[in-house]
Amino acid sequence: MTQHRITRRQLLTAAGAATLLSQLPMGLALGRARDGAKTPAFIDDLIGRMSLVEKAGQLTLMASASQNGAAAAANPISNTSAVSAQVAAVKAGQLTGVFNSSNVLWHERLQKAAMQSRLKIPMLFAADVIHGFTTVFPVPLGEAASFEPELARRTARAAAMEAAAVGIDWTFAPMVDIARDARWGRGVEGSGEDVLLGRRMAAARVHGFQGERGLADPEAVVACPKHFCAYGAAEGGLDYNTTDVSERVLRQTYFPPFQAGFDAGAMTTMASFNEISGIPATANHWLLDDVLRGEWDFTGVVVSDYTGDEELIAHGFARDGRDAARLAILAGVDMSMQSALYLKHLPSLVESGEVRMAVVDRSVRRVLQLKAQLGLFDDPFRRIKPSAPSRQRLPETLELAREAARKSVVLLKNEDDVLPLRTSGQRIALIGPLAQDWDSTKGPWTLFEGDDTGSDLATGMKQTLADPSLLQVVAGCGYQKPLAGGVQEAVAAARAADVVVMAIGESRDDSGEARSRTSITVPQVQQDLLDAVAATGKPVVVVLGNGRALALGKLAPKAQAVLVGWYLGSRSGLGLCDVLFGAHGPSARLPVSFPRESGQVPYYYDHKTTGRPDPEPEKLSPFKTRYMTAPNSALFPFGHGLTYGRMEYGGLDIGDGRLPADGALTVRATISNRGSRAAEEVVQLYVHDRVASITRPVQELKDFRKIRLEPGASAQVEFTLRRADLLFIGQDLKPTVEPGLFDVWVAPSAEVDGLHGTFELLG
Repeated sequence: MTQHRITRRQLLTAAGAATLLSQLPMGLALGRARDGAKTPAFIDDLIGRMSLVEKAGQLTLMASASQNGAAAAANPISNTSAVSAQVAAVKAGQLTGVFNSSNVLWHERLQKAAMQSRLKIPMLFAADVIHGFTTVFPVPLGEAASFEPELARRTARAAAMEAAAVGIDWTFAPMVDIARDARWGRGVEGSGEDVLLGRRMAAARVHGFQGERGLADPEAVVACPKHFCAYGAAEGGLDYNTTDVSERVLRQTYFPPFQAGFDAGAMTTMASFNEISGIPATANHWLLDDVLRGEWDFTGVVVSDYTGDEELIAHGFARDGRDAARLAILAGVDMSMQSALYLKHLPSLVESGEVRMAVVDRSVRRVLQLKAQLGLFDDPFRRIKPSAPSRQRLPETLELAREAARKSVVLLKNEDDVLPLRTSGQRIALIGPLAQDWDSTKGPWTLFEGDDTGSDLATGMKQTLADPSLLQVVAGCGYQKPLAGGVQEAVAAARAADVVVMAIGESRDDSGEARSRTSITVPQVQQDLLDAVAATGKPVVVVLGNGRALALGKLAPKAQAVLVGWYLGSRSGLGLCDVLFGAHGPSARLPVSFPRESGQVPYYYDHKTTGRPDPEPEKLSPFKTRYMTAPNSALFPFGHGLTYGRMEYGGLDIGDGRLPADGALTVRATISNRGSRAAEEVVQLYVHDRVASITRPVQELKDFRKIRLEPGASAQVEFTLRRADLLFIGQDLKPTVEPGLFDVWVAPSAEVDGLHGTFELLG
């Protein structure tokens, strides 16, 4: 990879750069002072008294020897130490912390053991709190569909409060990887394909986890934006696979959400499993030292992913475990997770001179500084209060889970206004493997105990209907296999009903880590079930369970209405029913493009135009950028989502259409609800740079507003564009912007013309 470093000095000495730097959006700003960078004097004194083994211990993080079943199953099989051995390691100063225990008494025992160690350095307790703790919120991809960063902040805050109440100091979240290949299962943990939405959700989640009162607050947990970097660009959507992207794409697409998380105050990050241009991230000095610490002034802790340092051997980058430890520490990985390679090899690497003591001390200083910021030196038990009243699954937290669930549901299609359903006087057949599967409503990465047995859709519908006897529930088939007589039973139920709700899609085991798929369609056995039910002629409403964009080209025509239900968590059934029965209108929008066919992926809306764009997407044009069987467009584009209202866009006003170099351009549009129901609309602002020194995407989202309109009401929505909003990474790999003509759209989604105008950026 070409190594171009951009310092603030270089930016500030460029013509007009002082103004430009002050306007840089998060992600393109290349240096910003981190909070709390000054090291307390006692830390340097402590480092001076530590042995090499104790220093290596402070850089060693291991899975907890005491976990519940779900947390243990989420990680690969390992030789995790027995409880007594782990306690002994803590007393010997050979362990900085453990992860994925939810047992406050175990945390208390380990912290007491740390207080019996020679230097009494407190333990750090971490966990994969990805989308909730004992209260499960919608998976992050689903929550991103809300287009409400404030909602993400609130759910992260609630999750942090539950986690901190059992002694957890650190969460391995948020995942901020941009994911543009729906085959990759871990896209479910992020915010989708768009950089702007990814930046805003990253910052919101960091603020939520860490709170507003500082990391020493007992209800704060330190956030860890991950995976640094470009994990979501794995070739073929195959987890852990090779990543090969240009430095420009890294800076333009994959870096910005991380920068947003660090600007929001995150003091840790996790190195990704993948390589970038031939160098694994866990040993990538350019990535971790030159960019992260040099350009961005990040002073926090970099932790490897689970055995990520040891995997340098399988990559063919390290000879053995000792070499892997050397490469990782020299590249800037402060803490080794699970492999114990630092504990095994750092002392001898320092003694041999292969790693300087100053390098180890630097990483130890960062770890101890983090513990100090978390208040652990002042009170090692500040989050460990076994006798405190329970903070788990409080009524207000569960109500927030229901709110988040309904705000994450996307309505893709609603022919003849089949939705909303009626709560009385309507016979409903609920059919499909997701109808009563409460376990799949939780989604992947739900490791901690919480009784969600009543979160399935069938239970929610029974609680919503005035007469539950009007509901008939039939599985029809499994996720991947037929059931004996299942189709016949489903068809009979459909014929006896006024309307059919088909709960189909992916089980929770189909999404998440190591869950790559070659086809992103609903499994054929479920499609066959839908075909049979649709043949009865009864209105069909499909409710999808999914953790990725799906190719719905064969499914969508069979249904009058289609809802994207994701995995919605502890109040999934009730949240879905809020939308299905119209207590709340659908307000979410797609954070990822839904392609027509699996073969289109990776697909994302802000692609380049190419030299041979297709002028007629619905017509097969020879020698143009398109497939032989499908146009190069989404079936349901990024940002798409319907309401129970009828929204009209009009009155576009861009003033004189001139954006001064040091000024602003106001874009206004009038949105009207011509329907008979109140509705929420996500109004989106897109731009396109017509001519630039680097080819630009066909559209880029620059802002969005969520508004609520009563029937017959109108509202003027206003956006402000500035020069900094038009920045891109230029030929010299520095942020730049060039005068010229731009297209602008105010629209309900990408790939929809909406209201279109042009403006000129002046030099």
